[in-house]
Amino acid sequence: LDSFTPISFCSLIVSIFVTAGLIILILSVSFSGTIDKWPIGYLGEDVILSCKFKTSTNSRESTSQVSITWTKEGLSEVVYKYDKGAVQLTEQNPQFKNRTLLFSDAIGGGNASLLLRDIKVGDNGVYYCSVSTPSCSGNASVNLRAAAFSAPKFKRVNSTLTAEAERWFPKPNITWLDVNDNVLNESETSFFNNSAGITRFISSLQPIKLYGSYTCIIQNPLVKAISQATIKGPVNTFQRKYNFILRKYLDENCMLDNSHSV
Repeated sequence: LDSFTPISFCSLIVSIFVTAGLIILILSVSFSGTIDKWPIGYLGEDVILSCKFKTSTNSRESTSQVSITWTKEGLSEVVYKYDKGAVQLTEQNPQFKNRTLLFSDAIGGGNASLLLRDIKVGDNGVYYCSVSTPSCSGNASVNLRAAAFSAPKFKRVNSTLTAEAERWFPKPNITWLDVNDNVLNESETSFFNNSAGITRFISSLQPIKLYGSYTCIIQNPLVKAISQATIKGPVNTFQRKYNFILRKYLDENCMLDNSHSV
C-alpha cells in the first residue's frame, strides 16, 4: 500500500504556495538519525544522498585512512571518489562535474553522505556508497527520485473551466471532481514535454455550472496535489485552495533502514 506524508494538514491558499514548496524541499534534503533510502529531490534544487558508517568506539577515524566511492547504476565512471584524505575526480562521469560534494569535516565521524546539486531528470536512479577503512569495509544503496510540481492556474471561458500547470515530473494523472466528490468524465487533458522531460498540462472541464465548486486532483507516483476552484457567478471569480501531499514511499517494502554498518 502507498504511504503518504502530508506536507500540510490544511488547505493552502495560492498566496502561500511557495511555502509548501519549501517544506517539501526541506523534507527532501535533510536527514537526522534515520537514513533515507528513498530520497526525493526537487528538480533544480539540491539533495543529500545519505550514507553513514561505524567508526572506532574510542576515536574518530582518520580521514587519511578512509576511502569513499559513490557510483550510479548503469554508469561506468564514478559519481564521486574520496581516497585517503584527497578528492579523486579524474574518473568522474561528466554528468556530475561541479555538482557533487562530500562533507569532509564529518567523514571522521562516520558520515559519507553526498551532496548532489541542481537535481536533473537524468539523476533518477540507484546510487551506491562504498566505504573502506583500516578495520572494515562495506556498501549501501540509495534510490534517488527526482520530482517537480506546481500549482495549477484556473481560467473560465463561458461554460468551460481550464486548469493549467507548468511544471510536473513524473507525468501526472488529472482527475476532476464535483462538490460531492463524484468523478467528472467530461474533461480533456493535453500534455506537453520540454527538452528536460518536464511536463506541462492543460485540462479543460465542460460544461460547468454558473455557481459551483470543482476539485482538480493532480498526482504522480511521488506527489499528489488537490486544488479547488469555486465559481461565483458569470464573472471570472475564483476561490482557489491547494493542498500538497508527498508520497514518501512507493510501498511498505520501500521503508527500509539504510543505516547498516560497514
